[in-house]
Amino acid sequence: MLPGIQSRRRFADLSEQEILALAISSEEDDARIYRTYAERLRAEFPASAAVFDGMAAEEDTHRQRLIDLHQRRFGDHIPLIRREHVAGFYARRPVWLVENLGLERMRAEAKGMEQDAERFYRAAAARTSDAGTRKLLGDLAAAEAGHEATAQGLEAEHLDAGTRRSEADSDHRKFVLTWVQPGLAGLMDGSVSTLAPIFATAFATQDTWTTFLVGLAASVGAGISMGFTEAASDDGQISGRGSPVKRGIASGVMTTLGGLGHALPYLIPHFWTATITAIVVVFIELWAIAWIQNRYMDTPFFRAAFQVVLGGALVFAAGVLIGSG
Repeated sequence: MLPGIQSRRRFADLSEQEILALAISSEEDDARIYRTYAERLRAEFPASAAVFDGMAAEEDTHRQRLIDLHQRRFGDHIPLIRREHVAGFYARRPVWLVENLGLERMRAEAKGMEQDAERFYRAAAARTSDAGTRKLLGDLAAAEAGHEATAQGLEAEHLDAGTRRSEADSDHRKFVLTWVQPGLAGLMDGSVSTLAPIFATAFATQDTWTTFLVGLAASVGAGISMGFTEAASDDGQISGRGSPVKRGIASGVMTTLGGLGHALPYLIPHFWTATITAIVVVFIELWAIAWIQNRYMDTPFFRAAFQVVLGGALVFAAGVLIGSG
C-alpha cells in the first residue's frame, strides 16, 4: 500500500463526532476560499467581491452552529479531520488555479462547492442517530441547496444590471489583454517567422531530420525570446494588461507551438510527404490565427485572413527561394 493512502478513513467508518469535525473543517475551508475570491476581485470587481464576502459570512454562521452542537454533545475538543483524510470525499480545486481563470469561473466553482456540500450534509444526516444532530445536518443541507437563491439575493443587492455588464466587459477585456493578445502575437510570430528557416533548410538539404532540428531550434528559441520580451516589456501596472508572467507564458508557449506545428511533420522520413504535410499544417495555422483575430479582436474575418495568409505566403516563398537557390 502506498504511503499515506492507508491512513485515509472511509466515510462509512467515521463516528458522529468525526462527522461533525469534518463538517466544521469543511465550512472553514469554504469560507476561506470565498474570502480569497473576494480579495482577488476587490480592486477590479468590488460588487462581486461583496457577494463572495456575504457567502463567506454565511459559511461562518454554519461553522458556528456546528461548533455549538459539538460542544453540547462532545465537549470543546474538536478532532482534526479534513477532506483529504477521508477516502472518496469531495475535494476542492487549488484556489490559485480557479482565481486565475476569471470571474465567471469563480462563480461556477462556488456553485459546484455548494452542491458538493449539500450532498455531504445529506449523507451525514443519514448516518447520525441523534435527533438534534440529524436536524442540524438536514437544515444545513437545505441551506446549501438554497445558496443559489442566497447568492442571487446578494447579487441583486450588490450587482445591478449595469454593474454586472461593466464587470463582464472588464473581465473579458482583461482576459483578452492578458492571454489572447500575447498568445496571438506569439502564435503569429511562431507560425510565420519560422516558415523561412524551416522551408529554406528543407529545400536546401532535402534532409527531413536536419529540417526538423532546425525547426525545433527555431521554435524553442523564438518561444523563449518572445516570452521574456513580453514579460519584460510591460509590468501591467499602467497599461492594465495583467500579470507579466501570465503574458510571458502565453506568448512563449504559443510562439513555440506555432513553430513546432510545421516542424513536427519533418519527423516523417519521406521528404515530399513531410513537406506537403507541413504546408497543410501551415494553412491550418494561418486560418486559426485569422479566426482568433475575428473572435477576440473584432477584426473582420476576411480582412484578417487576407493579411495573415498574404504575410505567410510571402515568408514561405522567401524560404523556398532561398533554400532552392
